This record gives sequence, structure tokens and C-alpha cells, in this order.
Amino acid sequence: MKNESPAIHSPASLRSNLRLKLPLGMATRRSSGMTWSTRDLVSGGFKTGLYRFLAENIPAIHSCIWTWAHLASAPGRFKVLAANPSAEDRANDRLKSLGDTIMASPGGRRIGLAGMIPELFTVLFRDGMYGGFVVLSPDGSRVDQFLPVDPADIRLESSSGQPGLFLETAGSEINLQRPEFFHLAYNADVDRPFGRSILQAVPFVAYIEQQLIDDMRRSSHNSGFHRLHVKITPPERMSGESDTAYTGRANSYFDATVDMIKSCEIDDNPVTWDNVAIEYIGPDKSRDVTNSWFMSHRAMIEEICAATNLAPYLLGYSYGATTTWSGFKFDVVMRQVRSVQAQAAQLLEWLGNLDLALAEIDARCEFHFDNTFAYQVKDDVAIQSSRIDNILKLFQAGLIDETAARQKAWEIL
Repeated sequence: MKNESPAIHSPASLRSNLRLKLPLGMATRRSSGMTWSTRDLVSGGFKTGLYRFLAENIPAIHSCIWTWAHLASAPGRFKVLAANPSAEDRANDRLKSLGDTIMASPGGRRIGLAGMIPELFTVLFRDGMYGGFVVLSPDGSRVDQFLPVDPADIRLESSSGQPGLFLETAGSEINLQRPEFFHLAYNADVDRPFGRSILQAVPFVAYIEQQLIDDMRRSSHNSGFHRLHVKITPPERMSGESDTAYTGRANSYFDATVDMIKSCEIDDNPVTWDNVAIEYIGPDKSRDVTNSWFMSHRAMIEEICAATNLAPYLLGYSYGATTTWSGFKFDVVMRQVRSVQAQAAQLLEWLGNLDLALAEIDARCEFHFDNTFAYQVKDDVAIQSSRIDNILKLFQAGLIDETAARQKAWEIL
């Protein structure tokens, strides 16, 4: 297989184009609370705060974001395309070092790709955009790290006729039309060229779902505890009994009954006269009430799942789906995951190729995610066996020669 190597730019020119230090004032201006301003309402930045609030406080939405991010965060590796083995070995060593140190935690510890990729997909799905700056080492000889920025501090402006991104910092604004800045946009279109959150269709349904939960809580509080209703028929008035004496005697009967019920232990039985009736107050068919709440809440959960392009069973909501149907749905989801992974691979390939160019290595790289699962191994082996059998049949029939058969076999393996 022939590998074409790209033309390598001069490291000196790369260093001159890529600033070695970020501009001052990179501290973000936004607090962690949901504090909105008029500017946020105009620019649409308030939506980012809303989506984060929903993702942190509503279990179903949190599970959707977590599931999407970790489905997409499959293990991955750089694949080197070089013209000679020597360059390939140097490139592999260089990219391994880059993958181990590409990102630093808030505490300064290098976490590499294992920490970068889950964060990348979480922010991309939740906020609709992921971006940051590449930072070179002090001598400009290598990529030191990738420094992400908070999408909540990025605004879109089109005053010059062309839409552009600006980063709002504590003291100034930074134009992001810079060679050291790279960003990914999720679900971008003509109206929102810089991406949209996967939660855009969720807030209204989430509001209804939370109202339903609150109503269920209040209703369950009343129906979940048994209550007794005591009815006392007033006694007959005795001959010559005054109104005051009659009222006092009737009230004493009632007070004695109430005191008896209050002092009744779990294994005691109340004993009353035939003019006292004790009734239970609560739903006659508690199962019907519970099922009604379950079906209503299930409908809301399915709306949230549909808005985030997930099936309910992927979030732990099992409705008796068969294995075949579950497998089919999972395959559909994984196809969607691969499309998003292709975007993330562009960022990682940009960083890798930049690092190789700074090292003057005549090679380029690609980043591949490994989405294979143990349960698929048997199916994959069966498919490969069938393909190889077809190649052998073509060779035995004389339709292809030995060289073509070997080439097709290597492509399968």
C-alpha cells in the first residue's frame, strides 16, 4: 500500500504563526450560577447555562449526556502514515508522548487522551461546541498541551458581514480567528453554524416532567399513609338532661374514642360502641393509581430520550425489549457515535500532524477509535470467514488470479 506524505512546513514558520503564549486575561468572566444578563439573552448564551443546569439536576438528562459521552469515548490510537520505517518509528514515539501529555488537569497533572476525550464529548453534546488553544513548549519544538476554553464565554458576532467567534475574558475580548485555535461544532447548520446542544429540544418536556414528579410527590404523600375517619352518632338525650350536660357527654364520648385510637398499639384492636364507625380513607385501588403515575412518567422519559436521540433501554429503562431489537437499536446508535467521533478525530489529527511537523518528521497521522465489543467478536469472525470463502471460490473459478486473491484477503484481515 502506498502512503503519501504531506509537504512539511518549516518549523520556524509554524512557530511564528502559532503564538507560544496565550493572551493575558484568560480568566473566565462567568460564575457557576445561573446568572443571566441582557447580553446573554441577546447572544443566546443563557441557553448554555440552562442546559448545564438541566444536565446537573435532572437524572434522565444527566444520564443521556453521560451515556452519549461515554459511548463516544472509545479507546483510540494514532496511526502513522510514513514513507519509510525510520520516520514511522520516530512518529510513533512522538505521538505516544503527545497522547500522554496532551492535556493537564486543573491541578496541573497531565492526564493525556484518557482524560481529554470524555471531557471533549461531554462538552460537545451538552454545549454544542468544543474548542481550545494549542500551546507550544517554550522553545517551540513540540506541542506542549491543548488548553480548552469554556463555550459559555464564546459569543458569535457578524458585524463585519462574516460570522466570527470571540472569547470574552475578565478584561477583554479575544478574536478567535487565530491559527492556534481549533473548535468542533455539533449539529451545525445554516442558522447555527457553530453548533447546537443535543438538549435543545429538551427544556419544555423536562419542565413538564418535573411538574409531574412534584405532583406525584404530593399525591403520594397523601395516599401513601393510611388515615382513619371516625364517625360518632350523637347519643340519645336522657330524660331531664340539660343542653350543656348533653353536649358535654357527647363530647366526652368523642374524646374517649380519639384517645383510645391514639394509644392503640400495632397489635391492639379498637373496641367501640355501635354508634361509632371507623373508616379508612385512601385510594380504593392503589395499584391503578400507581400504574397511572408510572405510565405518565414513562411518557415524559421517552420524550426526553427521543429529544436526545437515545432509546430508553440505553438509560436503564427496561420495557421488555427483545435481544434482537436491542442489538439493532444499539447498532444504530453506534453509527451515530462514529459520525461524532469523526469530528473529534479531526482535532486529534490536527494536533498530531502539527507536532510531527514541528519535529520535522516526514509523516502524517490519523486517529482511529476502536468501537469493537466482545459480544461482536463471534459475528465479526463469521463475517470474515464468509468473505474469505467467497475469495477462495472466485479464485477456484478462475475469476481472479492469486495476486488479487491475496490482496483481497489482506484487506479483510
